[in-house]
Amino acid sequence: MKARIATLLLASSFTLASAANAFEPNKPTCIAPAKPGGGFDLTCRIVSTGFEKAGLTKVPMAVTFMPGGIGAVAYNYINSSNPDDPNKLVAFSSGSLLNIAQGKFGRNLDENDARWVGAVGVDYGAIMVKSDAPWNTLDELVKAIKKDPSKFVLGAGGSVGSQDWMKAAILMKSSGMDPKKMRYVAYEGGGEALAALLGGHISVFPGDVGEMKGLVESGKVKVLAIMSPKRLTGEYSKYPTAIEQGYNAEWTILRGYYLGPKVSDEAYNYWEGQFQKAYKSPEFEQVVLDKDLVPLKLSGKALDAYVKERVAYMRGLAKEAGLIK
Repeated sequence: MKARIATLLLASSFTLASAANAFEPNKPTCIAPAKPGGGFDLTCRIVSTGFEKAGLTKVPMAVTFMPGGIGAVAYNYINSSNPDDPNKLVAFSSGSLLNIAQGKFGRNLDENDARWVGAVGVDYGAIMVKSDAPWNTLDELVKAIKKDPSKFVLGAGGSVGSQDWMKAAILMKSSGMDPKKMRYVAYEGGGEALAALLGGHISVFPGDVGEMKGLVESGKVKVLAIMSPKRLTGEYSKYPTAIEQGYNAEWTILRGYYLGPKVSDEAYNYWEGQFQKAYKSPEFEQVVLDKDLVPLKLSGKALDAYVKERVAYMRGLAKEAGLIK
């Protein structure tokens, strides 16, 4: 009996020791790979504010900024200096994945050089034209472009190879036209591109759902298609997708986080568990909704698989467009 009690006490002590040694971040930080105020800042604020409101943080999460190359500087920093730091989450977007697909994060770095741990939400591409434009459906627009491509200029806030350019290229490809032959004008940002649309300098603006609400309400633009896999719900449910109109033009703008490639399984599992808890929290979901994103509950192995599939898809698009060999 005494031996059995001793055994139980010993097992209990091991359990307590394991619990005491379980990973807990002591300096949790979210790195936003850009200057303050942009999409990466927004992504970090979601996790820092959202985890706090969901009661998931014992220590407040700091937000630091590391601009450069839509995430390239941060990706290289984590891989070279802090590959095993369990305290640092780094924000990423579909723009980051697109640059990885094109080899812009470094010749020796790809999608396998991070531990993709959690996503929080998505936005989608949206095909917009001026409110007084003669086209009321995507099909009408495509037929007009095919009739005389020289009359149509597409423009957005991104250079050739960027997310916005890719949205335009996908629209062309899905319409049976060569993306390399489209007339595309790059602007410094979405604001400049919208001004160009309203001023008649471009015909089509492949923007995002998150930026269209005020413009539609003001009567300045109309939305011909949303580039989501299926029709959205709520206030956006009245807008048809490109897919349901017969065009395989889909562009999902993902926002999430990764850890360094050598972070321990214990730390990785901790952070994935935090995201799983957050997904069940109404307070966390409201933070995501307040940032005009559609909540996305994807973490761990499922997110890792999604990211790698997405990068492979983008790499294929970049090759078809002649951006890479």
